[in-house]
Amino acid sequence: MVAPSPSGVPAIRLRGVTKAFGPKVVLDHLDLAVEKGESLVLLGQSGIGKSVLLKHVVGLLKPDAGSVEIDGEDLWAVSSRERDVLRRKFGMSFQEGALFDSMSVGDNIAFPLVRHTRKSRKEIADRVAECLELVRLPGIEDKRPSELSGGMRRRVGFARAIALQPQILLFDEPTTGLDPITTDVLVRVIEEMRKRMNPTAITITHDLKVAFAIADRVGLLAHGKIEIEMAPKEFEASADPRVAAFVKGDSELSPPEVEPERRPGVPPPAAPPV
Repeated sequence: MVAPSPSGVPAIRLRGVTKAFGPKVVLDHLDLAVEKGESLVLLGQSGIGKSVLLKHVVGLLKPDAGSVEIDGEDLWAVSSRERDVLRRKFGMSFQEGALFDSMSVGDNIAFPLVRHTRKSRKEIADRVAECLELVRLPGIEDKRPSELSGGMRRRVGFARAIALQPQILLFDEPTTGLDPITTDVLVRVIEEMRKRMNPTAITITHDLKVAFAIADRVGLLAHGKIEIEMAPKEFEASADPRVAAFVKGDSELSPPEVEPERRPGVPPPAAPPV
């Protein structure tokens, strides 16, 4: 486990974050703190709100209630200009890489450097090469995303995410749909990135092997809250039925589902016709 920051201020803190879409409450007074340099992996069933949580962390969604703090600064209490500065502390790797197909690999990775820095062409080219070396894809700057395998596209997405040398990395399902060998390559790349950059990291995944390999702490999201937080070995061995059901992939072990909370004044859905 990563020790708390000497300043006492975590890199990321969510206090009472609530988010609803229509009558459905997705995040319900959720609290979370991630220390500087810590790697947190979030698990949870599909559609439970993990990606919604990530979008709150990076400021793509505004909570209905509660606060999101980055290095002690509330994302939604500062000016829009200050919020943009805070967002530059992040690098985010989206599912499937989310690359621009009309651009070369080099131009994809250079995009944030061109947009947010005044680096020269040579400095940008050098940084692109450095990022590709770190993700074990040296010399592919001129290739198009369509020429790459799924695993290579993910790694190029990693390279773009680290181009601006962010302090915080967010990974949204980095290995979904990949074979075990390619998944292992990505895990090793993530581990190398952590060693060389020491970022704070939050990863969403359904792959327990990935979770246990890269996490300092594992959190289980359910019913709009982080219900359980443990070190990976403790999580893997836990007898808690919520954890055991997830680790073993056995729905019979899972506690009964709770009817989702609804906003006051919003009627429940009508029963289906018999």
